[in-house]
Amino acid sequence: MSERSTDLRETVRRRYAAAAVHLTEGGNACCGPAPVEADESFGSALYAPDERETLPAEAVAASLGCGNPTAVADLNEGERVLDLGSGGGIDVLLTARRVGPTGKAYGLDMTEEMLALALANAVKAGATNVEFLKGTIEAIPLPANTIDVVISNCVINLSTDKPSVFADTFRVLKPGGRIGVSDVVADDTLTAEQRAERGDYVGCIAGALSFAEYRQGLEAAGFTDIEITPTHAVADGMHSAIVRAVKPVTAAAAAPATAACCGGTACRTPAEGATDPGTTVSQAKAASGCGCGCGCGCGCES
Repeated sequence: MSERSTDLRETVRRRYAAAAVHLTEGGNACCGPAPVEADESFGSALYAPDERETLPAEAVAASLGCGNPTAVADLNEGERVLDLGSGGGIDVLLTARRVGPTGKAYGLDMTEEMLALALANAVKAGATNVEFLKGTIEAIPLPANTIDVVISNCVINLSTDKPSVFADTFRVLKPGGRIGVSDVVADDTLTAEQRAERGDYVGCIAGALSFAEYRQGLEAAGFTDIEITPTHAVADGMHSAIVRAVKPVTAAAAAPATAACCGGTACRTPAEGATDPGTTVSQAKAASGCGCGCGCGCGCES
């Protein structure tokens, strides 16, 4: 990763960490020492009133996205769903209700402060089929071919390495799995410089891909049935959009989901370990001959 990319990632982390701390202290996400913009184009107003009213106030206040991915992802009972950049947990908690007790909702975030807020919100909501993971969306700490649906709410545009996001999302999805994300997308006529003129990177504008670039990125990762549908404007020539795509059923399995890769059902998650409850994850990895962590690229060691 280049020095500029590293700096941008740290800027994003600091901004959203500050928002989480401010919320924890009783403020709101758009105020504080490092504000995150929220208006009619971003935030909890994009969720239905009945959804907002049934969640902890802190989860609703922490919503900083540009859409409502749970409303467009067509989630089903029993599915395993991953939210990239889960923040305060609003989409994870809504997902947990839709997939029911036989399903599982994972939230992935790189910001410790947001993860702490999300965990507290899950306890308040009484959600038992959720799990929050620390990591980056470019190197998802889950095994290959284990997730039915990947959602995300205005986070992919914040990544400085979007090809890796698309590739690792493809890896963790089961063949036939799908994505349903909300993200900011630019008109194809706008240059990178023109996008930067309309807003900064942390504000979800400067880092946005164009419609053509988004499609090309998903296609390069192997996705098919790609749909990118704008929903509302967030700046001149910049749109919140619903992005859907599918991992083909014929996609080769990069790695088995269980015993052949670590003998575990997840990676770096405190609630899940080896498939054999009498075996530690380290023992399962040794028995399976997995010498590369869990095969998911996260470098887990336990």
